Amino acid sequence: MDLQIARVDGDVTAEQWRHVHNVIIPTHPLSLDDVRERATRNRLDVAYLGETPVGCMTVRPPTDDEPASTVIARVLPEYRRRGLGGRLYAHGLAHARTLGDGPVETIVLASNEDGLRFALAHGFVEVERYVLPGDTIPYVTLRLA
Repeated sequence: MDLQIARVDGDVTAEQWRHVHNVIIPTHPLSLDDVRERATRNRLDVAYLGETPVGCMTVRPPTDDEPASTVIARVLPEYRRRGLGGRLYAHGLAHARTLGDGPVETIVLASNEDGLRFALAHGFVEVERYVLPGDTIPYVTLRLA
């Protein structure tokens, strides 16, 4: 089956995006309302094999406070190591490049060893670690070198 990527465009795709996010980021689960709000300021896409959601992607545009675009590709653990993350990331990076020529970053939960390996293998270098209030596991911000 071929990977299909579709933009979040309603509650069904928002719920699919939310499910993937919450599986991969269990320390910061989002509600459907959270996803709806994020979709107003970020590009949110869902990746499918056939009808099955297997991943999600976020592209945050640069802002005055943060000149980097942020591309976050997430693939459910059971679908990793098939090249899907690379394709989803390339899709997000292509969109980020339309937003300007500034730096590109990604953010990975430190406990997601697969995600960190993926980012490092794709040319990212760590620039920061931070912990959200109430959390114990840091997030790692990496910048495309």
